[in-house]
Amino acid sequence: MNGILNVLKPAGMTSFDVIAVARKISHQKRIGHTGTLDPSAVGVLPLCFGNATKAIEFMIDKDKIYRAELTLGVATDTQDSSGRVTASRCVDSDDSTIISAINSFIGNTAQIPPMYSAIKIGGKKLYELARQGETVERQARNITIYDISKIRIWKQAVVFSDNGQDTLYNTKKVLFDVHCSKGTYIRTLCNDIGEKLGCGGHMSFLVRTKAGRYDIKSALTLEEIMELADKGILSRSLLPVETVFEEYEKIALNEENSSRYNNGVCIKLDSDYGNEDINKRVYDNNNAFLGIGEILNMQKGIYLKSKKFFRDN
Repeated sequence: MNGILNVLKPAGMTSFDVIAVARKISHQKRIGHTGTLDPSAVGVLPLCFGNATKAIEFMIDKDKIYRAELTLGVATDTQDSSGRVTASRCVDSDDSTIISAINSFIGNTAQIPPMYSAIKIGGKKLYELARQGETVERQARNITIYDISKIRIWKQAVVFSDNGQDTLYNTKKVLFDVHCSKGTYIRTLCNDIGEKLGCGGHMSFLVRTKAGRYDIKSALTLEEIMELADKGILSRSLLPVETVFEEYEKIALNEENSSRYNNGVCIKLDSDYGNEDINKRVYDNNNAFLGIGEILNMQKGIYLKSKKFFRDN
């Protein structure tokens, strides 16, 4: 089985839990995911099967779209609702001030990753250090928030339990959609919005609605995947790996050049493909997808060089 399966990750499972279930259902070992989702989050989690795992490095770079719920007035150590309350304050800001603060994060910015994350520092994951009560300095990462939309705000009382004791907090909830670059932590975005408003905040719910070209409308639940596997038709739901690269122009090689390309030889092209290096979807003389090629403008002419092979061995 080679291809991409668009999975709807349920709450309570890690991304690797989903892979483990997919391996058991499909009897395939070579499966990888294209971007971690927190256990409490739900939504789009594309899985790559077989030779499609070679596309993961390209898919991780794609933009993401999320629907997030921000709870203002309560900050937690994990920046989401699974953590311990570290501060609670009154939410004095009116709706227009909240919207203005949220929109101020649109654009290019630097974001400090949360302590409760899988980033490694000194060979240890940050969340492992955080669970030991340690806090280490993290380097800010450049991210881009392309758009924030569909903002809805309402008041709501929420309950947090700490050491068996329930505490009621009066908060404001904010629901919004965010289109962002890779590496963006929505938990941290929610935390930073709360800090900017002076009342603190945390992410209380998250749905990833789109990852690259894969959206929630076409995502399959684990139950649906099990049903397809039981019927022996799961492979029909796998999307071809070349769909990852639909934005690249297609180039088809003749039989001779297909053979040479498969052997790693740079192919000289007759036509001019521009003055800049550019990626292409490369197909053989039988219209079979071979992989991603790179156009090179060299002194002797225009050449096609393999960048990533996807053909079956």
